[in-house]
Amino acid sequence: MFPDSLNLSIRGPVNDFIQALVSGYGWVFKAISAVILKAVLFIEWILRGLPWWVVILIFMALAWQSSKRWTLTVAVGVLLFFVGVLGLWDLTMQTLALMLMATIVSVVIGVPMGIFVAKSRTVRSITLPVLDVMQTMPSFVYLIPALMLFGLGKVPAILATIIYAVPPLIRLTDLGIRQVDHEVVEAATAFGGSPNQILFGVELPLATPTIMAGLNQTIMMALSMVVVASMIGARGLGEQVLNGIQTLDVGKGLEAGIGIVILAIVLDRITQGFGKSRTEDPRNG
Repeated sequence: MFPDSLNLSIRGPVNDFIQALVSGYGWVFKAISAVILKAVLFIEWILRGLPWWVVILIFMALAWQSSKRWTLTVAVGVLLFFVGVLGLWDLTMQTLALMLMATIVSVVIGVPMGIFVAKSRTVRSITLPVLDVMQTMPSFVYLIPALMLFGLGKVPAILATIIYAVPPLIRLTDLGIRQVDHEVVEAATAFGGSPNQILFGVELPLATPTIMAGLNQTIMMALSMVVVASMIGARGLGEQVLNGIQTLDVGKGLEAGIGIVILAIVLDRITQGFGKSRTEDPRNG
C-alpha cells in the first residue's frame, strides 16, 4: 500500500479556487451566461420557427453547394425527412441549436488560437500539452465547474461542449498554417505583402481544407457531448436518450440515438464536402 504520509490532494485548492470565482466574479459569469443564452435561444427560435420543409431545403442546398452531387443532396433530404417521421424534429432542432452555438464559439476561439500557436514556438510548446489534457480528460469532468459557475441549463452544457470540442480545431488550424509552402510565403513577402496580407491572402486560403477538417472534428465531438450535456439540463435528443436510460425504454433511446447519428452524418458530409471542394479547386494549384 502506498504510504498515506506521501499523499497529496489537489481537491481542496481546486474547490477553493472555483468557490472564489463564484463568490468574487459571479456577476461576470452571469453576464456571459445571459449573452450565450440569448444567442442560443435566438438560433433555436429560428430553427423551430421555420417550416420543416424549409430547413430540409436549406440543408439540401448546403449539401449541393459543398459537393455538387445530387446523390448526397437527395440523401440529406431523405435523412432529415426520416428524422421528422420518427417524431424527433423539434428535439433535433433543439440539439442543432446547441451544437451550432458551441461550434460558432469554438470557431471564434479555435481559429485565432490556432493561428497564434502556428506563429509562435513558445506558445505552441505551452498550448499542445494543455490541448492533450483537454482531449484526454473524461468529458464528465467538464460538467462540474460549468455547473458550479453557470448553474443548470443550456449555457453550462454549451461551455462544457466547447472545452471538449475546440482542441481539434486549434490543432488542425495550427497544422494547416504550418504546412503552407514556404516558397509561396516567401514569394508573397518578396512582392511586398505585409504579414496580415500574407496571412489572410495566402496562408489561410491554402490552409482552408485542413481547417475545415478541424471544424468537422469539432462538430463530431460536439455531437458526442449531446447525451452528457443533457445531464445538466440541455434539452434535445440527448435528453431523450437519458430518459430512455432512466426508464429502461430501449425504443426511446434507440430512436433518439438514430436522430443523433443522422444529424452527425448530415453535418459530417456537408463539412467534408466543403473541405474537398476547396482542395479540388483548380485555383489552389
